[in-house]
Amino acid sequence: MSRRTPRLFAATLAVAALALGACAEKTSDDTPAAGSSSAAAFPATVGNLTLDKRPEKIVSLSPTATEMLFAIGAGSQVTAVDDQSNHPADAPKSELSGFQPNAEAIAGKNPDLVVLANDTNKIVAQLTALKVPVLLTPAAATLDDTYRQLTDLGTLTGHPTEAADVTTRMKDEIGKLTKDLPQRSTKLTYYHELGPELYSATSKTFIGSIYALAGLQNIADASDADGKNGGYPQLSQEVIVKANPDFVFLADVKCCQQSADTVKARSGWAGITAVKNNQVVALDDDVASRWGPRVVDLLRSIVDATAKVPA
Repeated sequence: MSRRTPRLFAATLAVAALALGACAEKTSDDTPAAGSSSAAAFPATVGNLTLDKRPEKIVSLSPTATEMLFAIGAGSQVTAVDDQSNHPADAPKSELSGFQPNAEAIAGKNPDLVVLANDTNKIVAQLTALKVPVLLTPAAATLDDTYRQLTDLGTLTGHPTEAADVTTRMKDEIGKLTKDLPQRSTKLTYYHELGPELYSATSKTFIGSIYALAGLQNIADASDADGKNGGYPQLSQEVIVKANPDFVFLADVKCCQQSADTVKARSGWAGITAVKNNQVVALDDDVASRWGPRVVDLLRSIVDATAKVPA
């Protein structure tokens, strides 16, 4: 995985947010049997895209879409993925970029389906002009968006039953994780860190909605009350210290080597409740920035961490 600066990462999320209105244990992500679903039917249509036959050369330029494709059993049909797709480990990573897509390079892979998360530089129109079928799967704003994208990919790849199974497992696991949450008179507060430059995500984003499932209160909400930052404000040290969150969740561990120790060393942070009570939680950067099946893993990490605090 190439290193991304916190500002670039936050900006990328913000672009996705503005475009859509928001950007275990291996459980829901385990790859099902690779056979085509008996319920598959072609021609298959999703939106304005119709495929006459099952695609056998899929190019994914979205790490989340890559995870989804493998989760629904379409991995054997994926012939190339972008340079940021690192899960599963055997995904056929290439030099292609989802951040700066090149139509000619993509078409050079002879795909019969390209899956994108962003229409950067009008890449959809460019590929359409080259007669390359394209499915745009933007950053999800809600879990329903995630389920819808899994369903769409299942339809277009010939794996509708497997896609339905994945969404059912996700819903079941999320239900189990949230069913017996402790009843608290006061919600636990948290700060979710995208990078050491202190970019965060509010409750109006996809990631914020996951924390909400765990019953937590977001200290970043007041910093983007008007939504002008697309749900991804940059907070100040003073704001965070004053808010005194019960938890700090770090989504900048791989990219930026942040940890409980680096957080504690920041000016004024040693007195924050999260630091004093050893409630600085290291997340997997990739899991925390994607909206595929592994959101179950993310929710589990949050629930497990907060469950240690007595109600």
